[in-house]
Amino acid sequence: MRNLFLGTGTKQWGCACLAKILLFVSIVIRCESNLLHAQATLSVGWKAGFSKESITPTEPMWMSGYAGRTAPAQEAETELWAKASVLENAHGIRAVLVTLDLVGIDRQMSQEICNRITSLHKIPREAIVLSVSHTHCGPVVGSTLSTMYALDATQQSRVASYSRNLIDRIEQAVTQAAQRVEPVTLAWGIGSAGFAVNRRANIEAEVPAKRAAGIALAGPVNHDVPVLTARREDGSLCGIIFGYACHATTLSYQKWCGDYPGFASSDLESTHPGSVAMFFAGCGADQNPLPRKTVELAKEYGLQLADAVERVIDLPMITLAPEFQAIYHEIDLAFVKVPSREECEFDMKSQDRFLASRARGFLADLDGGISIPATYPYPIGIWRLGKSLEIVSLGGEVVVDYSRTIQEAISDRRAPQRSSQTENIADGSMLGSDVWVMGYANDVMAYIPSLRVLNEGGYEGASAMVYYGRPSPWAADVEERILTEVVRQSDHLKSQSSQLLKQ
Repeated sequence: MRNLFLGTGTKQWGCACLAKILLFVSIVIRCESNLLHAQATLSVGWKAGFSKESITPTEPMWMSGYAGRTAPAQEAETELWAKASVLENAHGIRAVLVTLDLVGIDRQMSQEICNRITSLHKIPREAIVLSVSHTHCGPVVGSTLSTMYALDATQQSRVASYSRNLIDRIEQAVTQAAQRVEPVTLAWGIGSAGFAVNRRANIEAEVPAKRAAGIALAGPVNHDVPVLTARREDGSLCGIIFGYACHATTLSYQKWCGDYPGFASSDLESTHPGSVAMFFAGCGADQNPLPRKTVELAKEYGLQLADAVERVIDLPMITLAPEFQAIYHEIDLAFVKVPSREECEFDMKSQDRFLASRARGFLADLDGGISIPATYPYPIGIWRLGKSLEIVSLGGEVVVDYSRTIQEAISDRRAPQRSSQTENIADGSMLGSDVWVMGYANDVMAYIPSLRVLNEGGYEGASAMVYYGRPSPWAADVEERILTEVVRQSDHLKSQSSQLLKQ
């Protein structure tokens, strides 16, 4: 070895050999460093994938949402979409959100979709949320609002065929999103849009004049626009998830259309090429976009909502730690009463075709040995993202009272130590509530009134149950049961999180 470095002839050879050895070591170190960096990038942070599939009907079909329509829709104002996002935390645990430009889906369809996702992607039920925008310019699907429509055999066949194909399209969207998973940063914030109006407390025709005069409108509203973004490593947006608590009922004509949520999503995707914008409906069952009835207004409300989202994106947002927890449970909500066979036979003779249709359905069940249920299995779930963001998913058409009541109930039970110490809050403050409440999730079986609305009665409190084919209004403890379960689930997730920290 001494001659290797001291001899003149061998010195050059030794230096070359040493250089090669050092180069080899350098390459190994760089490779190992790159591998460690790649592993850190791929496993330490969030991953996400987004996709969408058109679900616009290809043949004339009956539209959902309004009882007064007299013919099927045959053309489209916009495409209707099934969109999917797959989120993956630092431990490789995945979650799926599906949003649909539909009035609703029923329990049976929801179960079939979730079973497929679980079977194909090994994602548990609690980590799946199916959300509809509740556009009233979408097709009849499954049994949702079946009492409202008198469909002939041809239309019934088309509904059945469309519903089967819809499940396939959703499966395709989820699979594509799973295949597109890539490292991302998730962040959230809250914006505001003011076009939602409490329709129970205001006369629709008077709203424009009151607004022009600066007169405050009556009734509770929730104008929050919750926003969750997924950014690639280069800073570009691959996904935008946003919500608003308002009926998608600007339009009532005979064309397929995503209404204001569809226009908002399209605006955002145009502004951010390569992204998928996904809308979820909040607790807007008693909220309408007013005034309404024109495409121009639907586009304007969509632009207002998109602008609200953009303002959030442009400001510092709260970065989420790559942690995910989920819980899901169904509770029994009771009806006030179950009609007897004699009452159903009496209602079937009613001049009210909707009452008669409901009675006919009940009698068919009774004749088949199926009793009229006294309760309904109501779906409730919570996703906990990062240290504190909780997204509560509630089935049915949920009225606005639930959003604030649930936010307050969860916030009041949290420890004083807030997540701001462990999550990156760029401006040093919480940007609105970190408890989001999603309605129209997993199963749209009826309106879900608060106790206040239930006691007031009216459409959301009572009469809409006929269109959904339910035997009577909900029992008086409907709100109490839902709030109790939401708080239980939130406490359970908090307890799990605390146990993990102690380990």
